[in-house]
Amino acid sequence: MGLCTQTHGLNFINFFMKHLFKCLWLLGIFGAFQTLAFAQGPPITADKPIMLGGGSFTAKTLIEHRKTDGGTFRYSPLMLHYVIHSNALVAVHIPRISYDLASGASGQSLADVKLLGKYQFLRKDGTGKTFRMVAKTIQTLPTGAELGVMELSQGLYQGYYGLVAGYESLRYGISMELGLNHIPRGDLDFLQHKLGFGLPLLKPQYPNRQINLFFEYNSQWLWSQKGYQLLYAQGVQYARKNVTLDLAYQLPLVNDMPEGMQFKRSLFLGSRFTF
Repeated sequence: MGLCTQTHGLNFINFFMKHLFKCLWLLGIFGAFQTLAFAQGPPITADKPIMLGGGSFTAKTLIEHRKTDGGTFRYSPLMLHYVIHSNALVAVHIPRISYDLASGASGQSLADVKLLGKYQFLRKDGTGKTFRMVAKTIQTLPTGAELGVMELSQGLYQGYYGLVAGYESLRYGISMELGLNHIPRGDLDFLQHKLGFGLPLLKPQYPNRQINLFFEYNSQWLWSQKGYQLLYAQGVQYARKNVTLDLAYQLPLVNDMPEGMQFKRSLFLGSRFTF
């Protein structure tokens, strides 16, 4: 009887260790995807379709110091993002803007408030890689002054509708966005295309610690105004656990815009905290 008990005990131990190894392997794969999701933080001036788990909350800002033919602007948004489910996100952006116009006027005020929604409709995961797509909308409320600076403070209602696709692996990430921004009042509608590349400089690790380089392109075509611009942003990001710090410099590669709307340069400084 003692021998029988000992045999059953050894069988149980073997069974336990065998399945424990499987469980640890599965947890390792899960951990790799969690690390992957954090290793390459969100692009700085672009967007990506990867969302965290449901119930997560992110508070962030991305201060922009922009210079155009129309003047100099400093845009300081408070952005609150909430992931309702792993495939749905809602957000509100409450910004302030200070300005020095070429006409000589200056001041500061509330800029255009934005309401954001994203829904992920495609997800394909592999070992150490993932591809996802989301539908995206931004509803811009006319709460800001009519400063005539695109996407910051125009004092006009706007509706943006687009698609974002992204591929991410342990070695690099690629994101692409295509969308239409409609402004019912006036002739300032534009088609927008963004393309971004992310390059992590450190190996994935837990707790997360990463330095990422971003190479981001943003083009806008205003067909009624016969205007087109292509902007390039070079960025660097430091990510530590659930905090990221962003720095980027943006300049025009093509600048065929109407008079007073020509872009000169932007400097971005941002931070994000997820909990």
